[in-house]
Amino acid sequence: MIEVERPRTTKRTFWAPGRVNLLGEHTDYSDGFVCPAAIDLGIQVAGTAAEDIALRSGLDGSLVVLGADGSTMRTPEGWGRYVAAIARELHLLGRPPVGFAGTVTSTLPSGAGLSSSAALQVAIANALCAVAEFDIEPLALAAACQRAELRAVGVPCGIMDQAASILGAAGCAIWLDCRTLAFEAVRLPDDLMLVIADSGVRHEHEFSGYAERRREVEAALVALDGRRPTDVGLREAEELASEAGLGDRHWRRLRHVVTENERVRRLVEVLRALPVDRARLGELFLEGHRSLRDDYEVSTPELDCLVELAYARGAIAARMTGGGFGGSILALVDQGVAVPFGREVAAGYRRRMGKECTVHVCKAADGAGEVI
Repeated sequence: MIEVERPRTTKRTFWAPGRVNLLGEHTDYSDGFVCPAAIDLGIQVAGTAAEDIALRSGLDGSLVVLGADGSTMRTPEGWGRYVAAIARELHLLGRPPVGFAGTVTSTLPSGAGLSSSAALQVAIANALCAVAEFDIEPLALAAACQRAELRAVGVPCGIMDQAASILGAAGCAIWLDCRTLAFEAVRLPDDLMLVIADSGVRHEHEFSGYAERRREVEAALVALDGRRPTDVGLREAEELASEAGLGDRHWRRLRHVVTENERVRRLVEVLRALPVDRARLGELFLEGHRSLRDDYEVSTPELDCLVELAYARGAIAARMTGGGFGGSILALVDQGVAVPFGREVAAGYRRRMGKECTVHVCKAADGAGEVI
C-alpha cells in the first residue's frame, strides 16, 4: 500500500477527552489501582503545521507563541505553561521541531475535577506528534504529559488523568495498574449514564493541598517497608502502622489508599459480573467518598451535599471525583431519568447551599485522537 504524504498546509483537528474517576482516587501516585472513564467532553486543537507553535484560545482569544521545541523568550502564563511544558517534554524525547498554528476550544469546565489540564496536554501533544510524524507509544505519551504537568505548574500528579484521556474506550471504564501500567477496558452497564454535578467550587492543584497529601501518604507508606499498598490488607496495614509509630493523620492517609485499592478490585469484579449488582456499586462509591472525606480530607461541604442529594434522588452510585478541594461529583443514574435527576439535584443544592451547580449528562467515550 502506497502512503500519500499529507500537505503541511492541510488543516487537522485533534481531540482529547476529560475524565471521571469511578474509583481509585489519590492512589495513582502510590503505584495503586485506578478505574477512570474518558467522557464526551473535552478539548479540541485545530490547525496546520507551522514553523513555530502559535495557538489561540477560542474561549478568551489569548495567544500562546513558542518555538517548536517549547522554547520561549519569557516564561508563559496561564494555559501557555502547559503548551510549553508538553512541547519541551516531546523535544527531549526526540520529536522533530515542527510547529503548529491553530485554535484551542473546549467543552470541559476548568477546575471542575474533570482533568481539563490533562486533556489540554494530550490534545496538544497529539497535534505536535502528528505534524512532526513522531510516533510514540500511548503510555509513553501519557508519561510525557504527566511530566509536563509537573514542569508546568509543579503538581506531582500520578499518571491516571493523562492515561484515561489517551486509553479511553466508548462504553467502558479503564482499569489501570499505575506501577506496571497494565490496563483493561471494563464494560459499563449500557443503561446507566455518567451524571456529573459541578459544585462550582474551583480548585487549582498547585495551590490546594494536593502536594501536601502526596507528601503525607509517601511518609505513611514507609510503614509498609517497600511493599505496595495494593498488596497489603487493612488489618496488616494497621499492624505495620502501629509498629512504625504512625500518628493518626498519617495512618488515615495510609488507610485510605489501602482500602481504596481494594475498592477498585471489587468494583471491577462487580462490573464484570452480569447482571451488575447495583446495590454493591452504590456501597463501594459511598465507602470511597467517606474515605476521601474522613481519611484523606479532600472533600468539601458542597461535594458532601451533592453526594447526599444524589443518593436521595435515586442515584445508583455517587461520590466526589477528582483530586478534591472543590470540583464535581459523579453519579451513576438510569438512562431514562438522568436529565430530571440532574435538575432535581441542582434544585436541592440551590436550596440547601444557596449556590448553583452545573450538571453534565455524559457517556464513557473513546480516548484522544485525530478527528477525521
